[in-house]
Amino acid sequence: MSKKTAFQFAAVAGCVLALCGAAQADQWDEISQRKELKCGTFADVPPFAAPDPKTREMVGHDIDLCNALAKQLGVAAKVTPLSVEARVPEVKLGRVDVTVANLAYTKSRGEQIQFSDPYYVAKEMLAVKASDPGTAKADFKGKRLSSTKGSTSELSIKMNGSEPVTFQDTGSAFMAVQQNKSVGMVANTMTITKLVNQSKTSGVELKMIKEPMVLQPIGVGMKKDEPVLLSKVNGALYALEKSGELDRIWAKWLGPNTEYKMTRDEKVTPLADLKFELLP
Repeated sequence: MSKKTAFQFAAVAGCVLALCGAAQADQWDEISQRKELKCGTFADVPPFAAPDPKTREMVGHDIDLCNALAKQLGVAAKVTPLSVEARVPEVKLGRVDVTVANLAYTKSRGEQIQFSDPYYVAKEMLAVKASDPGTAKADFKGKRLSSTKGSTSELSIKMNGSEPVTFQDTGSAFMAVQQNKSVGMVANTMTITKLVNQSKTSGVELKMIKEPMVLQPIGVGMKKDEPVLLSKVNGALYALEKSGELDRIWAKWLGPNTEYKMTRDEKVTPLADLKFELLP
């Protein structure tokens, strides 16, 4: 091999190694260097994340959690509003570093992305017309129930043996019940509580079935095979738990002094320590 050929081979090999190194770059290093955490949230699902009617700025529980998480990690938060069905794909594609959008652990999602330790356990609840004689989820097997598309609400409807009627937003799912396009709607406890309260003064009154459709651990979604980022996010969540910040954010948006009047009983807990029926 001539000196010129050897030099060219070495140069090419160096470039290949550099490209491989870039491809395998640690995501946490990238976040640290840019000093910014790209955080995906809901686009318009209050009280988690929605535009403020007055300022049009994004506000809500998950917005505050994104900011708190980024601050704990020593970087700034850049919030990116996402549709319900885009929460997992945007993480996989690397367009956001994390998804903080009431994201429940499911078998399918667990195969696509990795999750932090859950910071609370949510419940999917069913609301039907107050005049409906049904009292348990089994009473609605085979019936049409509305929900947002691509959500765990939709999955829970299928698991119940009911027929899902899906929409892009909860408002449309609610109107489907009002317009007799479905006999009920499924969403998280906070959303159902709010809509049931609203129905008492406007439209057809609804009631919430006390039995949850499913229980679901909620965590921060991240790209797979990023152990350092996972460790950093988990560490930040436990620190926010210890400082009481997670409780303060919850109380502000969902607590006893809000329209939802909910108590945060669960703390950040390893997924393996929880007992729940895994959604597909």
